[in-house]
Amino acid sequence: MFAVILFDANAAMDHSGHGGGGSGNGGSDVTCMHPRLDRIQPAHLATVAPGSGFSFVVFNIDNPKLVSVMVKQKPVEIETEFKDPFYVVRGKIPDSLRNTAARIDVKIDAKYNPCKATQGWLVKISEN
Repeated sequence: MFAVILFDANAAMDHSGHGGGGSGNGGSDVTCMHPRLDRIQPAHLATVAPGSGFSFVVFNIDNPKLVSVMVKQKPVEIETEFKDPFYVVRGKIPDSLRNTAARIDVKIDAKYNPCKATQGWLVKISEN
C-alpha cells in the first residue's frame, strides 16, 4: 500500500502569516505603532553636572501621561510638549546624584504589550 501526499508550496506560503494578530491578547486584534524614542540628550555616556536637564522625543504615542522616567531607579518629574507628530519630553537629573553613573530609564506604558516600550541610556554625573 502506498500513500500519496500532495504538498502545495504556494498554499503553505499563503497561510504562513496566520495567528500574527492576536499577540496573546485573547485573540483580539491589537493595532498600535510601537513607541520610538529619538533625539536623546545628553548623549549616551556623556558627562553631565548634577541637576542637568535631559530630553528626548517620543513618536507613536497618543497620551504623554503614559511616559515615565527614572534616573538611577528614582522617579523624576517630566514635562511633555506636543510637536506634531511627536512629544518632546524634558526632565532633570536629581541634584543628589553626584560623582556617579546613572541610567535614565524611560518607560512607555500601554494596555497591550506590543504597544509598550522601555529604553534608556547611561550618563556620567560629575561632582559639581
